This record gives sequence, C-alpha cells and structure tokens, in this order.
Amino acid sequence: MKIQWKKLILCIVLPLAVGGLSALLTRGGMEVFQSLNKPLLSPPGWLFPVVWTILYILMGIASYLVLTSGKPNRAALTVYGIQLAFNFFWSIIFFNLEAYLFSFIWLVILWILIFVTMILFYGISKPAGYLLLPYLLWVTFAGYLNFYIYLLN
Repeated sequence: MKIQWKKLILCIVLPLAVGGLSALLTRGGMEVFQSLNKPLLSPPGWLFPVVWTILYILMGIASYLVLTSGKPNRAALTVYGIQLAFNFFWSIIFFNLEAYLFSFIWLVILWILIFVTMILFYGISKPAGYLLLPYLLWVTFAGYLNFYIYLLN
C-alpha cells in the first residue's frame, strides 16, 4: 500500500498539536508536579514530554492506518477524537485546577475511551490497535500516579 504522506502528516500533527496546546496551557505543571508528594515509582519530570511525544506519534500513525484502511471507520475515528479531547483536558484538570480526585475519575473515563478506541481500531487494522497499547499502558501508569497523588496530597 502506498503511503499517503499528506494524510499521514496530518494524522500525526493532530495529536501532537493537541498535546502541545495542552502543554502550553499547563506550562507551570511540572513545577506543581515537583512540589507534590508522589508515590514510589514516580518517574523524573523530563520523561513525561518524551513519552507523550512518542505516544502522540503512535496515535497519529494508528489513526492514519484506520483512516486509509478503506473500511468503515466513522465510529472508530469519532471515539478516537473524543478520547483525544479527554486527553487534552486531563492536564488542565490535574495541573491547573489541581483537582486530583476529579482528574483521576477523568483519567478512568479516558482509559475506557482508549480501550474502546483500541478495540475499534483493531477491528479495522490490527497494527493500528496494537499501536495504541503503549498509550493504554502509560495511562494505566498515570492512573496509579494520579490516584496516589490524590491520596498523598
């Protein structure tokens, strides 16, 4: 299958832009994060932007595979868009509002949306489904961090 470069680039740029805008709106977030009591296994702050950049690229590639699959994909891409919006707002709820319990609940909903997206993507393109697995695992880990930050602060 020939790569449709414009679509691929747009599919990658979309989640990167969502993540970038969220980071811009929460730019003091890592200072807040550093001041919190954190659980064991809390990674260093520099790791978060690295991991998120990789995850956004994987999400973009997955959405491209679904978009160009030639199979019906409206439901899958709609759920993908909804989970991307939930992803965007989580940072604002956690860092700007410092609403740690609410952000944990929001993250649980995000996790469910990612899981549903992964299943829908997998039904259209197995590689697309698999590309979302690191994202689901990272959000699971983020849930651990978020929940314990709520308990410890």
